[in-house]
Amino acid sequence: MTKTASDRLTKAILETSEGMHRIGVMDDATHEKITLRHLGEKTVSTAAPISGDEIRSIRERAHLSQAVFARYLNLTVGYISQLERGAKRPTGPALVLLNVIRQKGIDAIL
Repeated sequence: MTKTASDRLTKAILETSEGMHRIGVMDDATHEKITLRHLGEKTVSTAAPISGDEIRSIRERAHLSQAVFARYLNLTVGYISQLERGAKRPTGPALVLLNVIRQKGIDAIL
């Protein structure tokens, strides 16, 4: 198959899978697998590390208490406290959400 034909086929597969995912015919795991297989790992961005001082600054700029901030992030108050003190570092979904808030503000998740 030529490069152009392969590109068109990949584009068609991705469009079809996106539509199937959007209407609920395809679950998240299957959709992600198709996307990564065709687009490659290079398209998956990694979240930048964030310090406790930055987390506290983000929360204070939004004028939120630790309890409200924790509620918005679906985390515990104790975990937010540990993050802000530097006792723990955020990982996974918490890190991603914090990066989104850092870049776009708290309104991005509300």
